Amino acid sequence: MPLKKGSSKKTISKNIGELMRSFKKTGKIGTSEPESTKEAQKQATAIAYSKAGKSKKVNESFNSIVSSILNS
Repeated sequence: MPLKKGSSKKTISKNIGELMRSFKKTGKIGTSEPESTKEAQKQATAIAYSKAGKSKKVNESFNSIVSSILNS
């Protein structure tokens, strides 16, 4: 499923979740094959923020977004 457009926290979070689900199914994010889940999380976050047109250094922490997605 394509990533959603938008720069809200909710949209970014959903995009990260979509990328991580894709990684768990195929072992790939896009065309790259990260060796670990942590590397995949970093790539998914970078891709989602890039799609939103924002920097990764937004006021919220990286770990809180990823952990909330993985726990749900």
